[in-house]
Amino acid sequence: MRSNLLHSKPDATEEELWQALTIAQARDFVTEMDGALDAPITQGCTNVSGGQRQRLAIDWDLVKRPNLYIFDDSFSALDLTTDARLRLALKQSTDGATMVIVAQRVSSIIDADQILVLEDGRIVGRGTHEQLLESNTTYQEIVSSQLAAEEAA
Repeated sequence: MRSNLLHSKPDATEEELWQALTIAQARDFVTEMDGALDAPITQGCTNVSGGQRQRLAIDWDLVKRPNLYIFDDSFSALDLTTDARLRLALKQSTDGATMVIVAQRVSSIIDADQILVLEDGRIVGRGTHEQLLESNTTYQEIVSSQLAAEEAA
C-alpha cells in the first residue's frame, strides 16, 4: 500500500498519506487491513473490493495534490453515502484545483459548477443542476430515472 501511494509523491510524509486516505474515504478499511499502510496490494488491486479500489485510485491522486483532477466514472462503485462524503471531503481539500468529473450518476455531479449533458456523443445541455432541471429534457429524464431507481432500492 505505502509503496503504491509513494509513486505519486516519493517524499510524502506519513501524515500526508493518512490525510489523503481520510479524504478518499479509505482510512477505515486501510487501518483494518493486516499491516495497514504496509499491507500488500495485489497487482490489479484484486485483494480489495471495487469501491475500495476506486477510493485507493483517488487517494493516489490526492497524495500528489495536482492542480487538475479528472475523475472518469471514479465514484460508480461507491454507495451513495460514501460518494457524498467523498465529494464533500474533495471539495474541502482541493481548494484552487480544477475538478472534472465524468459520471452517469447524477448524485456524483449534482453540486458541480457546470454540468455538460451528453447524448449520442453531442453536448445537449450545459448549466447547473437547477438550470438543467428547469430547461433540459434529457437531463430531466436522467434525473427522473435515477430517482425512481434509488427510491425503489
